[in-house]
Formats: sequence, structure tokens, C-alpha cells
Amino acid sequence: MQTQHVTAVGDARDLALADDAIDLVVTSPPYPMIELWDELFADLDPAIGDHLEDEDGEAAFEAMHAALAPAWDELARVLKPEGIACINVGDATRSIDGEFQQYPNHAVVVEAMRERGFRSLPDILWRKPANRLTKFMGSGMVPTNAYTTLEHEYVLVFRNGSTREFVPGERRRYESAYFWEERNEWFSDLWTLTGTDQALDGEGRDRSGAFPLQLPLRLVNMYSVYGDRVLDPFSGTGTTTLAAMLAGRNSVAYDRDPALLAGFDDRIADLETRSRSYVQRRLDRHREFVTEREAADEELGYDAEHYDFPVVTNQERRIRLYAVEDVRPTVGGYAVEHAPFEP
Repeated sequence: MQTQHVTAVGDARDLALADDAIDLVVTSPPYPMIELWDELFADLDPAIGDHLEDEDGEAAFEAMHAALAPAWDELARVLKPEGIACINVGDATRSIDGEFQQYPNHAVVVEAMRERGFRSLPDILWRKPANRLTKFMGSGMVPTNAYTTLEHEYVLVFRNGSTREFVPGERRRYESAYFWEERNEWFSDLWTLTGTDQALDGEGRDRSGAFPLQLPLRLVNMYSVYGDRVLDPFSGTGTTTLAAMLAGRNSVAYDRDPALLAGFDDRIADLETRSRSYVQRRLDRHREFVTEREAADEELGYDAEHYDFPVVTNQERRIRLYAVEDVRPTVGGYAVEHAPFEP
């Protein structure tokens, strides 16, 4: 199996893609009212810089979301009917003109997507623990001017239309199955994820809001099948592209900052070894699950066709994990060869 991965400098608000070209979107836009992205938003709309300078938080908040709105128009255009969009976004807390408040980014994005005809699916809260002793905000020990610490972000999930249709028994769908115990973990609406699994330094780290690799990797496995095409229009350091490579999906990535895209070669160094380790961990975890079930005298109902262990459901019987065999540069991206993993 071969997958193709396009990485290009471009604006999420004007994608060089045909209509209905994408099966899945996994992305994380810049978050309005987070200081890290003030300069970026001011570049998109100079009025935003004026609002911030005037300490008009409400006007800045509205203008930042207005600057993102054309990107949501593009998602509606390029995502196939029945396709899914997963948008990772966090709310912001900030003091403007001496007043502290939370800016509900996730609520504005939900409204924007629904206005464009997307159907909301259950979302995910993922927690990023803040272990600093000084993490609490406000006056601390006395009522009423202390505030809870914002330690979670949202993965907002939308479907572009109705449930996706497959040919009954389609091979690539059933080979893309996940294990029963993975389903139970992944499809919880509460995740705890830490670390970014990447080496960033200097300016790149300061300008990146990268999420942990585990986040897009789960989402790609949950909401697409082998050979699907995954888009990240706010690519940053390329974490979604890396996830698509590991998961055997095609991908397209755009970012306005060529310096961030240029660093992606470093992220795929020794990808073959990392891929085999990732697949081996999935298989090992399932074998541990089988051992626990058997120790509890709980039978598993079916034998896997490609592996030497049982599975819980009939839908898992044909599961087949692929590992990266080779990565080579192409014009505008990368070609990745995958082969069925042999433990």
C-alpha cells in the first residue's frame, strides 16, 4: 500500500483543492485571544491589532473569529459529503483593561460550523495537566475572586451531511478496524494526553501550538479508513501529517509559515522504526487484554484472521495493521510505502 502526502505553503482560507476532495479534517487553528497568536491575527486584519491596543477585548475577539470564518467556508467546500471534521480548539482566559474573563472559542467555532450545514457529533475534552504551584488564578484562598484553572481543550467533531456509506464487507474498512478495548478508550469523551512527541526549539517552539501526536493519531484511526485523504489546513509542525503516515492514510497539509513546514523532514527521521514500534505496541496491548480476559474466565468470541489471538467482536476479525516500509520525498511532499506488519 502506498500513501501520498502533500505539504504546501498556503492559506487555510483559500485552499488549492478541488471540491469534495477530502475524507477527514484534523486540525487546530490559532486560538483567538491567546497572546501567542496576537501577531498572526493582526497580520490577517490590522484592525485586530488596533482593538488590542485600545484594550477592546470584545471587538478583538469578534474580529479574530471573523478572520477565521473563510477557513470554515473552505472546509465546507473541500470536505466530502459524509466526511468528518475534527477541530481542536481551546478557550482563552485574559485580562483586558483590568478585567479578567474567559473567551469561549469553542462555542463560536461550533456556531460557525453549524451555520455552514455541518452536524455536531459528540465532542471530546482532553486535559493538559498544569502542575505548576502557581497555576491558580485570582486571589487564591479567599472568595470570590479566584478562578478555576483552564486545563482542557476541545476536539469538536462534525459530520458534513449523513452517515458515510460503505460497500458491505469492504476490505479496507474492516482491515482498518480498532480493537474492542481501544474503542472503549478512544470513544470516551474525556482524554488525558501529555507531551508533544516532537523536538522543537527556538523560534519554532515559540510559534507552534502543536498538539500531542497521540491526539490526531487517534482521530485518524477513529474517523477514517486506509487510503482516505486527511487534511490539516493549519498544519504547523505537521503532527497530523505524521499521524496520517503512521495510520496508512493520504494527507494534505497547508500552513502560512514556510519555516514550520521546512522542519518536517526532521520529524520523519527513522519513521520506519517508529512505525513498527507503534504497531507492535497496539498488538502487545491487545495480547495483554486477552490474557486478562482469559484469567477472568471470560471468553473472546472470534479468532483474528491475520494474527494469533482472539478478538471480542466479529468486526475485529479482519483487522490488519500496516507499518511504514519506506519514505521518500516527491514534488510537493512525500510518498510512503506500507506493508502488513509481521511481528
